[in-house]
Amino acid sequence: MSERLRGIVAGLGLGPGDRVLEIGCGHGVAATHVCEAIGPAGRLVAVDRSPKMVAAAARRNAAFAGMAEFVTCELETLDLGGRRFDVVLAVRVGLFQREPARARALAQRWLAPGGRLHVVFDRPMSS
Repeated sequence: MSERLRGIVAGLGLGPGDRVLEIGCGHGVAATHVCEAIGPAGRLVAVDRSPKMVAAAARRNAAFAGMAEFVTCELETLDLGGRRFDVVLAVRVGLFQREPARARALAQRWLAPGGRLHVVFDRPMSS
């Protein structure tokens, strides 16, 4: 899983100082790779509707405190004030498969001018 997410994050072309919103952060694996890519000048806000997942993601990424923020919330009710992001990332977030137009509209409101929305919805590999 980590290598798959590392590849997804590498494909984003992130650089130092980028601002990233991750929707559906789960255990925070992709968040780790994002923080490594954006460096201390960058900012990550990682959101998940599960308090258990947000707690796990925050623990996993404790070394990035100050540059990474983990929020328990659903995309529909997310309020980040005036913050905008260079990249919005969603990996395997069901809303993007079930209601793609609605999910896209909800996510795009957080994009800065010229920002990019990246949605990945691949199938888990079978064993």
